[in-house]
Amino acid sequence: MKQSRLFSKTRKEAPKDEVSKNAQLLIRAGFVHKEMAGVYTFLPLGLRVLEKIKQIIREELNKVGGQEMKMTALQTKDVWEKTDRWREDLDDGIWFRTHLNNETELGLAFTHEEALTNIMANFVSSYKDLPIYAYQFQTKFRNELRAKSGLLRGREFLMKDLYDFSLDEKQHKEFYERMKDVYKKIFNRLGIGDRTFLTISNGGTFSKYSFEFQTVCDAGEDILVLDEEKGVAINKDDFNDEVCKDFNIKKEDYNFVEKKSAEVGDIYNLGEKYAKAIGLTYKDKDGKDKPVFMGSYGMGVPRIMAVITELFSDENGIIWPEAVAPYKVHLISINKNEEAEKIYRELEQSGIEVLFDDREDVAPGEKFADADLIGCPYRLVVSAKTLKEDSVEIKRRDSDKTKLIEIGKLIKNLNN
Repeated sequence: MKQSRLFSKTRKEAPKDEVSKNAQLLIRAGFVHKEMAGVYTFLPLGLRVLEKIKQIIREELNKVGGQEMKMTALQTKDVWEKTDRWREDLDDGIWFRTHLNNETELGLAFTHEEALTNIMANFVSSYKDLPIYAYQFQTKFRNELRAKSGLLRGREFLMKDLYDFSLDEKQHKEFYERMKDVYKKIFNRLGIGDRTFLTISNGGTFSKYSFEFQTVCDAGEDILVLDEEKGVAINKDDFNDEVCKDFNIKKEDYNFVEKKSAEVGDIYNLGEKYAKAIGLTYKDKDGKDKPVFMGSYGMGVPRIMAVITELFSDENGIIWPEAVAPYKVHLISINKNEEAEKIYRELEQSGIEVLFDDREDVAPGEKFADADLIGCPYRLVVSAKTLKEDSVEIKRRDSDKTKLIEIGKLIKNLNN
């Protein structure tokens, strides 16, 4: 991608009403555009990051039998009334509501347990149909009283939600435990695995306890009670003697400290609640009707992007982990030269993603500042000085060191 053709531009200042670091940097670097509090448009650079996060998640879910689909945001009230989640007072009025021209009342979904359970009632009839692991990446709408912390808490956001439909609790629990490992693999690939902890939390209306994945982050809205060495974490809101007893935790055996954190994923045991309310049953081997046992597994994709931005940045801008960077290389041409164009084409042909700063009316210092702000893992500089050495200057975004690499050896070095 030639930067001269990129319609989004960097900014020296973020909007005055934006106080969170993640949103400030993502807006300034041209990744997102703020529409209103809690609502952001993903510009070309931001969409590339978002899609890479999605792809990592998708690959790991597919490995354990996940089947991707995409559901509608518009929901009618009949199914939701069966589980008493159409109420206007639900979670302080979380529903966004609207009407069709014929006055049919609709809502914009904030989650999809009811909707998917209702769909599965059309396809599940026998024990032979189960288990099913269905997931989607879908825009959710939540009428938050106060959207805050940039992309960490939005009113409109992309969510990965997976639901397991199992024969019984035993089959569900086996998958539930597998998903803990799947989530760990995802966060490791995203570059935040060493700061993300499986956390005991309140199960809400679903069960006594659930598990969250919390990433230690100063911008987070939660507080962890954490023994980092032993990898034991409890949400402070749930930390009490009963929790310790239920999980056989002796406080004196742990070095617990409190740390701020951001939730990047959760897994819930839903039991038979939705199946019984909506009528999702199957016939077992003896021909008896039984309710399907369910679980849900969520991840807020923009939230993960925000956490990565908060953790991997400095005073100059973002420092993207290579797995999710918009481009691997930011190629900078100092004054227009044919060799830079040639290197750009060769990088693209070799499959290396490259953002080429070919702008002719921008000073070198401004180009370097933009490269730091955007945060691609490698910066390459082509100038008259480097060409005298038949080389390019290379610098990692997370390092102050620069070195020259022969042009003929560049692609090999970048692929190592």
